[in-house]
Amino acid sequence: MGVDLGDLVPRQKTTLDQLTGKTFAVDAYNALYQFLAIIRGPTGAPLMDRQGRVTSHLSGLLYRTTNLAERGIRLAYVFDGIPPALKETEIRRRRAVKEEAIVKYEKAIVKGEAAEAKRYAQATASLKDTMVEDARRLLEYLGVPFVQAPSEGEAQAAFMNSRGDVWAAVSQDYDSLLFGANRLVRNLAITGKRKLPMREAYVQVDPELVQLQETLTTLKLSREQIIDLGILIGTDFNPDGFKGIGPKTALKLLRENGDIEKVSAEDSNFKTPQNLNRIREIFLKPNVTSNYTLKWSEPHADALVRFLCGDRDFNEERVRTAVERMRTGMATSQEKQTLESFFSG
Repeated sequence: MGVDLGDLVPRQKTTLDQLTGKTFAVDAYNALYQFLAIIRGPTGAPLMDRQGRVTSHLSGLLYRTTNLAERGIRLAYVFDGIPPALKETEIRRRRAVKEEAIVKYEKAIVKGEAAEAKRYAQATASLKDTMVEDARRLLEYLGVPFVQAPSEGEAQAAFMNSRGDVWAAVSQDYDSLLFGANRLVRNLAITGKRKLPMREAYVQVDPELVQLQETLTTLKLSREQIIDLGILIGTDFNPDGFKGIGPKTALKLLRENGDIEKVSAEDSNFKTPQNLNRIREIFLKPNVTSNYTLKWSEPHADALVRFLCGDRDFNEERVRTAVERMRTGMATSQEKQTLESFFSG
């Protein structure tokens, strides 16, 4: 779900050229689910190999990573660990949405209504353990680092950014700000168009930069208050939020009262949630690790071809071309950085 801050936070359009030479921590599950949702055939079926194994996520991961690397943009992927117990309600909600979408998708297929089936198909995406293992294997052969988070991937990416190990965290959700990321980049992709969920329509999108300090200054809130703002609206750990309170109302209440406890004291109908401090703790003191190394290495092209082409039926020419473009782009970026360092030093 993610916290709904889109109408409140200042977002600055940026370009891939402006992001060249920078390093990013990507919420891997967020990206993989996106690939599973949008990379589908005419009836909404995901890409599969001859054995019926889904490959949409591998296709998206390969070509987005190599295309951005060709532009001198380095990605490190962060995989989710064990979710906090308070996320169970949201997990059950997502599962129910998928189950309902699967039923509607199958009915549309039986009726021969391809367009309708494709609309529902996007909501049926499910990430299996074997898919995650395959994604890790692909990244290993590409020479791209990945980090296993002990809990929330977005929290780990935000931690890596706050330490200065990456320039920004990458996710479509705004939770990264609540977890303390100094910078969040959304819409980090080569294409400038994105398909709208459940619709046969596309919109123009550009990469967006969201900065924590600018957000806090604009909203006139502290880091603790923006977490309370998220809790009022609804987070993955209290998905229902507070009835009748949207983003603008929540912002007004916090500016006037300071925190959720004071809001509750002013209005007897407003009940402070039982797990309030536990939710705050998830964002303020997330379960993360500093035991990781970010090292990009030379792609193992032959191993990648054996995996993707020999085992998953990818086109060998396209895979080798993607790897070569990635290798050339990264080398050019490294030379540029070296020259800049030389002349600035």
